[in-house]
Amino acid sequence: MYQDNKALIREFVDRVLTNGEIDATDEYFHRDVVEEVPFPGQGPGLDGLKETLSRIRRAFPDLKWSVEEQIAEGNRVLTRFIWSGMHRDDFLGIPATNRSVLVWGMVIDRFEDRKVKSTRILLDSLSLMQQLCVVPAEPEHDSRQNTEF
Repeated sequence: MYQDNKALIREFVDRVLTNGEIDATDEYFHRDVVEEVPFPGQGPGLDGLKETLSRIRRAFPDLKWSVEEQIAEGNRVLTRFIWSGMHRDDFLGIPATNRSVLVWGMVIDRFEDRKVKSTRILLDSLSLMQQLCVVPAEPEHDSRQNTEF
């Protein structure tokens, strides 16, 4: 069962997130899926998830996701991922910056009957906003400097 659930998530990542087959989301998630930490502006259930994925895809049309590692226990799968893309359209009210981004995150998916019933995504949103130049990046710290307190 663990391996099957992990394989379903990898298939979803490739097919839906990377290849943009948003309508195929129905094959992986229950209609009443619960997003435990909804994306800003995300509506409820499968329709809310699909709309959010479509908005992200419009903003980053060359979006590419890669699964870095997975851990499964019981009916849950934790997936650590990296996604990258070029910001080409409005994203969370941020006009296109034409900047490339590389973002890491993790998602915990809970399965029921071979489909995801609830999901919780944790994303490095600070780094994403820094890469889009919405939030200033932390200045580089020279470890050779002797800082007095």
